[in-house]
Amino acid sequence: MKISPIFVSMNKIIIEGFKETNTPDMKYYAFDWDDNIVHMPTKIILKTSEGEEIGMSTDDFANYRHEIGKGEFDYNGKTVVGYAENPFRNFRVEGDEQFLKDVTKAKVGPAFEDFKESINNGSIFSIITARGHNPNTLKKGVLKYINSNFQGISKKELVKNLRKFRTFADENDLTDDELVQSYLELCRFYPVSFGDDKGAENPELAKVMAMDEFVSYIRGMAALLNKKAYIKKDIGNKFSPKLPKIGFSDDDLRNVEIMKKHFEDKPDNIVQTYSTSGGVKKKY
Repeated sequence: MKISPIFVSMNKIIIEGFKETNTPDMKYYAFDWDDNIVHMPTKIILKTSEGEEIGMSTDDFANYRHEIGKGEFDYNGKTVVGYAENPFRNFRVEGDEQFLKDVTKAKVGPAFEDFKESINNGSIFSIITARGHNPNTLKKGVLKYINSNFQGISKKELVKNLRKFRTFADENDLTDDELVQSYLELCRFYPVSFGDDKGAENPELAKVMAMDEFVSYIRGMAALLNKKAYIKKDIGNKFSPKLPKIGFSDDDLRNVEIMKKHFEDKPDNIVQTYSTSGGVKKKY
């Protein structure tokens, strides 16, 4: 997986969730997509002993993926012998159009409430998924959710909070749609298999690499927010710089374990891991 450097400047639009006191809350989010934010109807394609193709849900794949290709097993009344040709076709660039159809059919997952909160508050988030779609396709899917007010996501609430930050940052007004677009440009979308087969072969490592980049990006953004808050502070008020916090959630325990191990012993770690395995969110 190739990770490109991110540069942040004071000229960039900076958006951030707010506390009731109208100060940036420094809360950021990182989400796995499938069976974490939403349950998608997209299928991985496997091969049966009779040479037929059979689809497997992403939820089931999390349980079976280490068995596929290592021996036969029963699945939905069929004997699976391995992957079909191009088994992840629906999860790659050739499945971009299908992704945008599937998002409208998806059911909410265990991390959806956090996802909804992050959007409605105007907080920066990242999507870190083993999928290999074009990153812009993931962004378009989220925009669909915002424009359709999907399952409690509120475009009105998002725009209100984005304008609140505009006042804080002394920036010019944009239209509602332009505000939403600029917000999504600041969020990060990491389909770790996009343009790199190594991401598909080792999604755990690829996700850690993506999170390393997102952490660097957030640290830079938080530094700018603290600087802006310092400049705007009222005379006589004590200013205390705030450390950012990033909550990462994934339904695959192996992903969560590796992510936690990578970050927990780092100095000034800002990543908190959560497991949504089994459909329940738990601090890990």
